Amino acid sequence: MKITEHIKQSKGKTRFTFEILPPVKGHSIQSIYENIDPLMEFNPPFIDVTYHREEVVLNEKENGLLEKKIVKKRPGTVGICAALQNKYNVDAVPHILCGGFNKEDTENLLIDLDFLGIDNVVALRGDAIKTETYFTPEKDGHKYASELVNQITNLNNGVYLNEPEISNKTNFCIGVAGYPEKHMEAPSLKSDLHFLKEKIKLGAEYIITQMFFDNSKFFQFKDLCEKKGINVPIIPGLKPISTLKQINLIPHRFHCDLPEDLIKTLIKCKDNFEARQVGIEWCIQQSKELLDAGVPFLHYYSMGRSSNIKAVAEAIF
Repeated sequence: MKITEHIKQSKGKTRFTFEILPPVKGHSIQSIYENIDPLMEFNPPFIDVTYHREEVVLNEKENGLLEKKIVKKRPGTVGICAALQNKYNVDAVPHILCGGFNKEDTENLLIDLDFLGIDNVVALRGDAIKTETYFTPEKDGHKYASELVNQITNLNNGVYLNEPEISNKTNFCIGVAGYPEKHMEAPSLKSDLHFLKEKIKLGAEYIITQMFFDNSKFFQFKDLCEKKGINVPIIPGLKPISTLKQINLIPHRFHCDLPEDLIKTLIKCKDNFEARQVGIEWCIQQSKELLDAGVPFLHYYSMGRSSNIKAVAEAIF
């Protein structure tokens, strides 16, 4: 079922959803199940599955020279989606990236997803690999998420890359990312919203936000979207802080600010156990306020851990 259909069926009731990481190569899918099982009591209508592109590893050879090797540390997104739909009877939503794919790779991936009965995808540009200063697309790949959205919309209309219009049309519901504090590469929030609107015009049907820790940033973002004529559902993305290290790591990696009150409370914590409790309580208060505002879903970034997400969900759902 499409995300937009889930929203209609919910009849204004906010529901619980979450996102998972594929396991590191060589690990069993059982590690995914162990984190999902405790959360299924909250009846998520869908589970997002991230895609992690290739990484460059430099290995030193015997002669002292460095050998560049391309590796994928977290393969398996498509297989995980199929497994989740089969095991839990829940919609799995794979992330589709520009990075690491050319247009034909993308088309073939979407055809596989369509064959599996997957109804939803999230279209993302993806980050630059560690050896790049700026994002570089593959040869004959997409430079922007808007181009990826357009390709998916074309497939929904039966328009394939190297074929004339044919009868088989896919039927994907397309989600895209939104950044309440703007994308790190955008010169301003206003320009970021301009390109977000372009993705909606090209066929995206809902927005899921980057994590944020100050609800006022989300409400401001939502108001600006409405003024810009962006009227699709906006799903807030939340993450409870779980370690002291994340005080610095999250702003650096995800380019979002932590509120001063949260920082002051966290730096008083003696250890990660105390920081985890602070993170859970902060996320609960965020969730309650967003619930009162009538958001369609509360979407949690699990980062491979579910116990703190469960603690939040127990307080909210």
